[in-house]
Amino acid sequence: MATRGVMVGLLLAAVAASCAHAQLHEKFYSESCPSVEDVVRKEMVRALSLAPSLAAPLLRMHFHDCFVRGCDGSVLLDSANKTAEKDALPNQTLRGFDFVERVKAAVEKACPDTVSCADVLTLIARDAVWLSKGPFWEVPLGRRDGSVSISNETDALPPPTANITVLTQLFAAKNLDIKDLVVLSAAHTIGTSHCFSFSDRLYNFTGLDNASDIDPTLEPFYMAKLKSKCASLDDNTTLVEMDPGSFKTFDLDYFKLVSKRRGLFHSDGALLTDAFTRAYILRHATGAFKDEFFTDFAVSMVKMGDTDVLTGSQGEIRKKCSVVNH
Repeated sequence: MATRGVMVGLLLAAVAASCAHAQLHEKFYSESCPSVEDVVRKEMVRALSLAPSLAAPLLRMHFHDCFVRGCDGSVLLDSANKTAEKDALPNQTLRGFDFVERVKAAVEKACPDTVSCADVLTLIARDAVWLSKGPFWEVPLGRRDGSVSISNETDALPPPTANITVLTQLFAAKNLDIKDLVVLSAAHTIGTSHCFSFSDRLYNFTGLDNASDIDPTLEPFYMAKLKSKCASLDDNTTLVEMDPGSFKTFDLDYFKLVSKRRGLFHSDGALLTDAFTRAYILRHATGAFKDEFFTDFAVSMVKMGDTDVLTGSQGEIRKKCSVVNH
């Protein structure tokens, strides 16, 4: 924790600068709900001790929330006619919604009508990283919950098929720069993916749909291993580790894999096509700058968590994360 403590200190200035305009602050609940972080962490420790693989889906859920309408908890809302964000194709593989509701219920018991679902999800994401042996950072709080969730707006999510131009455009739309792009992409160091998110690289790269229609940028031995797991384009159930061998540990192995052309998604491989992102990957593929990367990741997470947030009298504090209050 000594290294992490130093890291938090280094982040304080960046946190204050990035969140000042949004009225977010690490001590937002210091009087109204001082136990909120302890309550969330207790639930996280309990859950991840039983199912450590849940960390990555919870982190992913926070990403998907922030990229659509900002970090307002809209990804958590249900829709009777299946037109909410969670019903859209990119979000149909999200999991952990019931767990978020459980954490929110625990927070409500401690501090009724005080802490937003958006803040609960942001704290969950931070703890998902930290409990996976990643960095710890102070989370600016004070978000309010949105009441609108529209499936068609998930076009704002960076798809796994995106090239570097599309990726930079989608990140820029959220005031995230190219450094944030390469840093946050390393969240792929934990978790798994369904074959259909990348199988076109194995069988249908240019649309020919045959065994030789492969992505030439993917390392051949890695491609063969993926083909042994994902037998065809029709495989909709098989899960593959994004960071083979350490997919439950937040580490620098992602950079090593991408540097060897073993990034699972198009979007991972695309990071080698830009001079800045390529240089960042090669630097951290050495494994010699762990603290530097951990600090970068924490800063980018805080920055992303400040995206288009609702504060003050905007939005509401939902009692249940899946439904609006009225």
